[in-house]
Amino acid sequence: MSSTAAQLSNVIEKTERLIELCAALQEENDLLKLENDTLTSALNASKNKTKELDEKMRAVKLAKSFSETNEKSVDIKQKINEFVQEIDKCIVLLKK
Repeated sequence: MSSTAAQLSNVIEKTERLIELCAALQEENDLLKLENDTLTSALNASKNKTKELDEKMRAVKLAKSFSETNEKSVDIKQKINEFVQEIDKCIVLLKK
């Protein structure tokens, strides 16, 4: 009987250790879930910020392209005016 009592005592001790280990693992699991939720929220916030910055960058690029187009338009108009003046001079010379 002594052997059976010792085995039973051993089983009870191992069961208690398993229960303690299970509780510790459950606590660690809860902490990891909380950390995961926090990191997921931070990731979503970062994605939203990235989308906002991409939209702003697109708007800036578009505005810059319009600005460059306006400058190029002015340059082209000036060159056309210069060509027209040269042509007018040539016509005047040809009429003489």
